[in-house]
Amino acid sequence: MIAPTRITSGRFRTGTVLIYVLSLLLVASAAVKFARVPEPASQLTELGFGGGNLTLIAALEIASAALFAFPRSRSFGLLLVSAYLGGAVAAHVGHDQFLAAFRPAIVLALIWFAAWLRHPEVLWSAQRASS
Repeated sequence: MIAPTRITSGRFRTGTVLIYVLSLLLVASAAVKFARVPEPASQLTELGFGGGNLTLIAALEIASAALFAFPRSRSFGLLLVSAYLGGAVAAHVGHDQFLAAFRPAIVLALIWFAAWLRHPEVLWSAQRASS
């Protein structure tokens, strides 16, 4: 039997704030893609994501961020955000842009950290291994 992790109010609040801040970061990133700001748009075009693909990527980013932000759909949103940012890391690594791959990787790590602060059961297998 696994003992439930006790959530303090500070941990709960910190996790909640981080979840909303990171969701807003993803929405802002999508807004930049929708606006086709020249610098990021040209970088994404180099990766093969230009034109209509850029709009689709921005829509997927907003959808996954929104699902992650709302508590009832957070677990599904976490899955989608992980897939989205994992794809971003893979795209950068696939084009030998190793330093650029750190940005989405760091955001992804922060998202998982925020989810764990707010919902420690998200890492239930780690809890099981340590008991």
